[in-house]
Amino acid sequence: MFNKHPKGLVAAALANMGERFGFYIMMAILTLFISAKFGLSETTTGYIYSAFYASIYILALVGGIIADKTKNFKGTILAGLVLMALGYLIIAIPTPTPVSNLPLFLGLTCVGLAVIAFGNGLFKGNLQALVGQMYDNPKYSSLRDAGFQIFYMFINVGAVFAPFIAIGVRNWWLKANNLDYDATLPELCHKYLEGADAMLPQELEKLTVISNRVMLDGSQVTDMTAFVNNYLDVFNRGFHYAFMAAIVAMLISLVIYLKYKSTFPDPGKKEVKAAGPEKVSVSKEEVQISATEIRQRIYALFAVFGVVIFFWLSFHQNGYSLTYFARDYVDLSVINIDLGFTEIKGAEIFQAVNPFFVVFLTPIIMWIFGAMKERGKEPSTPMKIAIGMGIAALAYLFLMFFSLTLPAKDALAVMSEEQISAIRVTPWIMVGLYFILTVAELFISPLGLSFVSKVAPPHLQGLMQGCWLAATAVGNSLLFIGGLLYTSVPIWACWLVFVGATGASMIVMLSMVRWLERVAK
Repeated sequence: MFNKHPKGLVAAALANMGERFGFYIMMAILTLFISAKFGLSETTTGYIYSAFYASIYILALVGGIIADKTKNFKGTILAGLVLMALGYLIIAIPTPTPVSNLPLFLGLTCVGLAVIAFGNGLFKGNLQALVGQMYDNPKYSSLRDAGFQIFYMFINVGAVFAPFIAIGVRNWWLKANNLDYDATLPELCHKYLEGADAMLPQELEKLTVISNRVMLDGSQVTDMTAFVNNYLDVFNRGFHYAFMAAIVAMLISLVIYLKYKSTFPDPGKKEVKAAGPEKVSVSKEEVQISATEIRQRIYALFAVFGVVIFFWLSFHQNGYSLTYFARDYVDLSVINIDLGFTEIKGAEIFQAVNPFFVVFLTPIIMWIFGAMKERGKEPSTPMKIAIGMGIAALAYLFLMFFSLTLPAKDALAVMSEEQISAIRVTPWIMVGLYFILTVAELFISPLGLSFVSKVAPPHLQGLMQGCWLAATAVGNSLLFIGGLLYTSVPIWACWLVFVGATGASMIVMLSMVRWLERVAK
């Protein structure tokens, strides 16, 4: 798989794999952490989640500008790694729960997330530009799509294991304190602290039953206020310790990058000699591209950027409304990996399904595309992206079908534990959903990166990779829509919106395919 590709590809992918491992440890638990730590609703949590996820990608545009202006791509990438490690440290420092000062501690968490986002902005797009330059060599240019698929596969290897680490650390700390994990308990605990008298009788009954069930020493809860405070503190301290595991992953990525840094190409130094032996001019590629062609390339890129906004709006619900759906509607009792010192169980476990399928399916899809290429029938990159949007629409259509009989989120509060258990769906529905979404992702994300690296003018490589990520940022800034829909309309109607968004995007993309193919040539 690798012998035909530039030797720097694997090293770059390994450096990114460590960073993604730490990132997905955090993303597996972030929304549930914010809700459990600060007692915020799904909607309010969604605003923070959307802002953070959007800032990660919009700051990639800033990172691309910095790298293009300074011509120091490698130094910019290194600074990003260091800043991300610092950001994880800020949110990993344990603080008591319930928090004594909500603005202070929530603000501290947001500062940590902002530092992570800025570091990611310096790192992510510029490393992708570096990988893209490896395929500017005519020897490797025909392998560009395959190269980015391999790169994408490697970074998802870390993402496969990250949720298990996050869950394992959190549940280990619960078990060390003679407590068991229950997904619904933090929300009930916060409601109790806000005012037990305001809770519905069904909620008080559920709190009593669950609190006694999670006591691993078999004792009964006699002081509910003391139990609620203790459970929230232990539960969220376990989250803080999980963030510490992300720091370790970042340090590993930093070591790999420093070891192989000298072997990587540098997009900031794509220069050739001019008339004299000591004179240097702009790159050969820039000289050969006219101003008109540069404009056409930029127009084409922004057309694709506009379409993929709606894919990321839908896809990145995996860490938000889809995680809440798994917590509230999926039967999690059948998922329990007992390791003795900890148990791997919880709604976050589904965050490992998507990267697993990325790793598993990438070689298969590469083989299919390779076989089609040999017969001269391989779709163009723009056509692959259009097909991916259609597959994403099918994914949400699949979930919508299985949600038709489910009650709305607000109806769960008045239902007993037995009634909720009766309506819970099998975990295989989530596995099927993520399988279809992953196929869509493999048609869009790595191939979109490939398209950008191929079409972007050479002197704007970092900027255009940043713009790709900025388009992702726009989609992510709208993620809160998923939370608003999840808590205010029937569940099936929530998923219908994403069917419409991705389906319409497919139609728009198909209408532009021929034009995009001409520009890409």
